[in-house]
Amino acid sequence: MSDDFRSKGGKKAAIVAISANCFLTVLNISVGFICGSSALISEGAHTFSDIITTIVAYIGFHYSQKPADLEHPIGYGRVEALSGLFIVLFLSLIAWEIFEKAIKQIFFNQNLTVPDIHVAIMAIVGIFINFAVSSYIIHIGKQINSPAIVADGQHQRTDIFSSIAVLIGAIVSNMGYPILDPIVSIIIGLLIFRLAVNLFIINFNYLVGKIPSESFIDEIKDIANSVPNSQNAHEVKVDYMGNYAVVSLHIEVDGDLPTKETHKIAHEVQNKILEEKSEVRYVIVHTCPIGLDYDHSQKLVGN
Repeated sequence: MSDDFRSKGGKKAAIVAISANCFLTVLNISVGFICGSSALISEGAHTFSDIITTIVAYIGFHYSQKPADLEHPIGYGRVEALSGLFIVLFLSLIAWEIFEKAIKQIFFNQNLTVPDIHVAIMAIVGIFINFAVSSYIIHIGKQINSPAIVADGQHQRTDIFSSIAVLIGAIVSNMGYPILDPIVSIIIGLLIFRLAVNLFIINFNYLVGKIPSESFIDEIKDIANSVPNSQNAHEVKVDYMGNYAVVSLHIEVDGDLPTKETHKIAHEVQNKILEEKSEVRYVIVHTCPIGLDYDHSQKLVGN
C-alpha cells in the first residue's frame, strides 16, 4: 500500500467527517436552543467534539506518515496513538460539561423545559447522517490500515446511540416527563466518557507495546518456516507503531552453512514477511544453529 494512497484516503475521511459534523453541530445547537432541549444542545456539543477529534486524528495520521530519519529510525507511527490520547482528554472534558449542566437541571430545576417535535425530527436526521458517515470513515480506515481513522469512525458511530437517546427523551418528555430530557443528557455524557475510556485503553496499548493476538504471531511463524532452510521460528516479538508494526524473531538454520548463506536465508525471511503482511514495515531476524542451546533472555535490540 503506497503512502500516497493512504494520504488520499485519510484526507477523504477527514473532509467527509468534518463537513457532516459541522452541519449537524449547527443544526443541533440551533434547534436545541430554539426548542429548549438540553439533550439536543448536549448532542450539538458532542458533534462539535467530533470535529475536533477528527482534526486531531488526521493531524496524527498525517504526521505518522513521515519517513524514518536518523533520530527516529523506525518512523513516527506512535504519533497516531499520542493524538488518540489528546482526543481522550478532550472527550472527558466534554462529558464533564454535559454532566454538570444536566445535574443542575435535575436538582435545581434550571431551564427545565419540554422539547417540541423539531427535536425528534433533528434526532432522526442525526441517526441517518451518523450511520452513513461512520460507516464510510470506518471503511476507509480499515482500507488504509489506520487505527486513528478507524477510531474516529467508531467515535462517530456512538453518535447514533446519542441521537436515539435524544429521540426517546423528546417523545417521553412530551408525554409529561420533562425531567427525562436532562437525564438523556447524562446518558449522552456517559456514552462520551465510555468512548474516552475505550480509546485510552487502545492508544495506551499502542504506546506500551501490548502483545498482539496469538494468531498474528502464528502467521509470522508460518511465513518464516515456509522459507527454504528456515525452521522453528520462535521468540517472535511484534511492536505496533500505529498503522504499522515492527517484528523481530529467531529462526533455526543448519549450523554447518556458511555465514553468507545464513545471512541470505535471514533476508529471505524478512522479505517474505514484508510481502505477505502489509502492516509490517520492519523485520529483524536472528539466526540460531539447529540443536544449539541459546539463552533467549538475551533480547534482540529494541525488545
